[in-house]
Formats: sequence, structure tokens, C-alpha cells
Amino acid sequence: MNAKATDVRKLEEYYHRSGNQLVVLYGQRENQARSLIRAFSEGKKTFYYQCRQASAELQNKMFGQEIARQFEAKLQKFTYDEYFNRIKTGDPSKLLVVIDEAQYVLKKDPEFVKSLVKLRNKRLYPGPVMVLLVCSSVVFAEQDLDGLFVEDAKYIDGRVKLENLNFLDVVRFFPEYSVADSIKVYGVVGGVPDYLEHWDRKADFKTNICRLVLNENGYLYNAAERKISSELRELSVYNTILATIASGSNKLNDLFHETGYSRAKISVYMKNLSQFNIIEKLVSFETGGWENAKKGVYQIQDTFVNFWFKFVYPHLSDLYLMSEEEFYDTYIAEELDGYLQRYFRNVCMEYLMILNQMNRLPIQIHKMGTWVGKTGNIDIIAQSADRQNIIGFCNWDQPQMTMAMCEDMATAMEKAKIASEHYYLFSATDFEPALKAYVQRDPSFILIDMKEL
Repeated sequence: MNAKATDVRKLEEYYHRSGNQLVVLYGQRENQARSLIRAFSEGKKTFYYQCRQASAELQNKMFGQEIARQFEAKLQKFTYDEYFNRIKTGDPSKLLVVIDEAQYVLKKDPEFVKSLVKLRNKRLYPGPVMVLLVCSSVVFAEQDLDGLFVEDAKYIDGRVKLENLNFLDVVRFFPEYSVADSIKVYGVVGGVPDYLEHWDRKADFKTNICRLVLNENGYLYNAAERKISSELRELSVYNTILATIASGSNKLNDLFHETGYSRAKISVYMKNLSQFNIIEKLVSFETGGWENAKKGVYQIQDTFVNFWFKFVYPHLSDLYLMSEEEFYDTYIAEELDGYLQRYFRNVCMEYLMILNQMNRLPIQIHKMGTWVGKTGNIDIIAQSADRQNIIGFCNWDQPQMTMAMCEDMATAMEKAKIASEHYYLFSATDFEPALKAYVQRDPSFILIDMKEL
């Protein structure tokens, strides 16, 4: 998958500004930062250095060796000030300095930070330069980086975060797939570019899951735990919490009883998982029926982590004893559609946002969310600035969307104390004839099937 053009454009905007720039590019490794760097650096005079997990002294030595090699420089002081003083383009063009995995040097060597600020402020290399700090640690980039620069944080000119692809991008990546097939892929690997690259579009869904996820040599086997342990310690605690949430015990009190950990300990670890975008707290859309809404409910936010802990992690012993195909048939096939309902809803939300951007909705959406009730849910509530609403209802796994299902939605709306004149009904399968007939008489209802998505 090629580097996202929008991210390249953002970096180009910084590069073409006058003077020097210090820009942070960050996102998880699987979002293919390096392919983005290659695309962005093409045609530019570039110094590239990949930091290693090493002592400050060894990092300094290796950095100096790269400076000496790339610029044929004879070094004497072996300081970062000297290194940045010896870089050059050989012409008036702007030099691009890329420091990859920058967190490894920034954490351990304050002198590097000081030299970066000097470089950005034209106190070392006199020519125009853009410094690109690339971090695969999202937590470090968002929470720790500014603290290392202290009063010099104002010299960070910009930040570009590598986000996962949205569903429309996934559809474009698999042009030969039906929308339903794309949703199934999206519900397993999300929009992570590297994961999508490894998906075999010529093989069916089951074959891909068996090959990538269930085979111990598969690219995604244990990828969820690798991701967590790359930034967080005490993997056993995090695994316990995630497995408990995936099993349906998704409130703090449930976690307290199921895990045996103290409430204080759970809160700390949940906070860490939230900061790392692994879990999220479900907050219902604000309506008048707050007393009927479920509160304090958590879910696993990261798509593949959710899939792994829902279907694979609880049954690893059987995975050892069974063939991949037998495991899939036993533990995944039957519950997959129920699991995918959440991701179908997300796709429907994205569809509404696209219509909103095209001004093809009866209102202009100001905010959107879901309502999670004690006895029923509302899949989508989209609201304008003047509090007009669109209610969305999504059916993925039932053979038809029926009148009875719509009546359940109406009951949930009463509980939520919300009204609407506009209803968008999404079904991945079909609509009951009685519902189709009703909608023909009531223009406030719009039916959208999979073909329209």
C-alpha cells in the first residue's frame, strides 16, 4: 500500500515554508512510516539516521559515523553540535534531516535535544533545513516529547500523526471485494496498512484468518501481544484485563470481581491502555434519558487486539491441539457475525459523514455518536448544531431488518428521550416486505442496503 498522499502533502507544506522547520511524524510501525519517508524524501537532499535502542554513548558514536560517512567529514569533538555543523547539501536547496525511531535518543540524551534546537534556530548548519523526528511510540510523541524540550517545545513547528485507513480506503484497496467482504476484513485488521498488505485478496476470509492469525508462523499470530508489550510492561496484567473485557465483563466492578486485582490497580492499568488507544470508555450521546443510559462501560478500541482477545486468546490450548481450520469452525465461525455488527455500525457512520460532506443529508451534522442503554441501544445519533437529529439503525447479522426491530429502536428512543424526523436504516442483508411498504408511505425513512454503501 502506497504512502497516504494526504500525509505526504502535509510534510511538503512544512518543507516548502521559508526558514527551518522541526516536525514530528508519529504513529505505530504498522502504519508504514518508512514508506511515507521514502515517498517524501524522493528528490530531496536527505540525511537519514535510524536510532537504535542503545546507550547515549553508543548512539552518539553511531550517529557520528553516519555523519562522517555520508558527508565525508573528519570529526574532532564528536558532539551533536559538531555533527549538525558538518551536514550540507552542496547547493542552496533545503536539507532534509530524518531521525527515525527518535524516541530512543531523545529519551536518553538531553544534549541531542539541545543540539536539535540549535540546528532548527540556525545556530549550527546555516543553510535551510527541515528536521523530521519519526517516532513509532504514540504515547511518547503525545505525552512525553514536549517535556523533554521543556521551554524549547515552541520550536516544534508541526506534528503529523499517521492514522489508520478509514473504511473507504479499505474498499479502494480491495476493488475486487464486495462491500460485505471488505467489512469482514475491516472488522479483523481495521485500517492498519501493514496488516492489509499481508491480506491475500485472492484467498477467502477463512483461509486468510487461518494463515495470518491462527498459524504460529502467521504474520499476525501474537501481533496483539507484541503491540501491547512494545510500550507497556507487565503484559500478564494487561492480557488479563483485555481478556476479561473481551469476555463481556466490561465495567470496573466486573473487572474487580473477575480479575482479583484491586480497583486502584485496575484503574491505573486501564488508564495506560486508554492512553495507548487499546481500550476506550463508551460514552453515550447526550440525550435527555441519562438515567436510562449504561455508564462506565469499556470496550477494546484496537480492532485486531479486539479480534485476538475475543476469539483466539481464550482458546490457545485448543489452537495447539487443533488444525487452524478446525479452530476457525469451532470458535470463530458461529460468533463472527455478531462480532462484526459493531464494525458495520462504524462503516454506516462513515457513510453518513461522507454524505454530510457532500451536503446530501437533510441536516448538517455537527456531532455523532451512539446511545448505549440499560435495555436497548441506538446505533447512530447524528445531530446538527441546532439539535435536529438523524437516527441510524444498523443490521448486519439478521436475515432481514424487520418492523419489529424498528419498534425496538423506537422503544430505545423513548428511553433515551430523543426524537427525530429523519431515519436511516442500514441492512447488510435485506428489508422485510412490510418495512419496505411502510417506508414508501413515510418519507422520513431512508433504506440503505449494502449495494449503496
